Amino acid sequence: MLQLRTAGYKALDNLRSRNLLPFRWKNTQELEEATDRLMQLFLAERRAVSAELGAGFLLAELLDRALRTDEPEIMDDGGLPESEKLELVKALDRQNDAMGLYSRYASLLFPLIGDIAGKKHRTPRLLELASGSGGLALALAREAQQQGVGLSVTGSDIVPRYTEESNRRAAEKKLPVTFRTLNAFTMEASDDEPYDIVLISQSLHHFTPGQLAVIIAKSKERKASAFVGIDGYRDLLLGLGMPLVAGLQRPGAFAQDSLTSARKFYSEPELHLVAECAAGAGCHAVGRSWPVTVLNVRFDGGKPVTGEGFG
Repeated sequence: MLQLRTAGYKALDNLRSRNLLPFRWKNTQELEEATDRLMQLFLAERRAVSAELGAGFLLAELLDRALRTDEPEIMDDGGLPESEKLELVKALDRQNDAMGLYSRYASLLFPLIGDIAGKKHRTPRLLELASGSGGLALALAREAQQQGVGLSVTGSDIVPRYTEESNRRAAEKKLPVTFRTLNAFTMEASDDEPYDIVLISQSLHHFTPGQLAVIIAKSKERKASAFVGIDGYRDLLLGLGMPLVAGLQRPGAFAQDSLTSARKFYSEPELHLVAECAAGAGCHAVGRSWPVTVLNVRFDGGKPVTGEGFG
C-alpha cells in the first residue's frame, strides 16, 4: 500500500519510452528544476496508468494523493530556536536507539563498506549529511570498533547547535567521529581527501526531488564511490504507527513531525526516478524491508549494495 509499484514502474517505463528519462543536464540548477518537473509528470502518468489498471489501483492512487503533503516539519522551521530543534532531533535519536534501528542500519551499510575497502585497499571514509544529534554516526563508529573494521566517520549538519552537541557526545563516548557544519547542497571541500560514501539517514523526505538529485550529483562530483539514502518505507501502517510511537515518547511537536514525515516518504519508483535523473541508468538500486527503504547509487562501477534482506 502506497508504494504503487505496478503503476509506478509502468509510469517510469512510459517516461523512458518518450525519452524523458534519463536526461542530460549542464548544471545543478538545471538538474534540480528538471527533476522536480519530471516528478510531477511521473505522478500524473502514474495516475493515468492507475486508472487504466482498474478501480483497485486507482483507489490506492487516490489514497496516496490524499495523504501526500508538502507541508514542512516543525524542525525545518527557520524561526524555531536551535535549542528547540535540538530537543526534537534528540528525541528521534532516543526513539531510534529504543527500536534498535541504528544497529540495523549498520548491518545494511557494512557490506558496502567492506566492498569499497576491498576495492580501495584502505580504510573507507564515510560522510553523513544531515546527521542531527549524531546518533547514527556514533553508532557506526562504535560498531566498526567492535567488529575490528576500519572506518573513518564524519558527521555533518547545517545547524551549528547540532554539530556542537554531536562533538560533545563523541568526546564523552571516546569515539573517533568528527562533526562539522556543512551545507548538503554544496558539500564544500573540508578535507584534502574525498569521502568514499556519502550517507543520508531518515532525512530524504526533507528534500524535494530536485534537491535530492543535486545532493547525489554533488556526491559524485566530490569523487565519492557511493551515495546511500535510508528513509522510512512509504506505507499506510507506518504512517499511522509512527505518530503513535512518537507520541508515547514525546507528545506534541515530535509526534506531529512524525506524521508529516510519514506522509512525505518517497516510494521506491520515485527514488528510482531521482537517482536516474542525477546519475543516469544502471548504477543504482533501491532495497526495501519494512519499515525502511534504502537507495544506493554507485559511481565507481561497483554493484549497488542495499544490505541483507534487501533486493
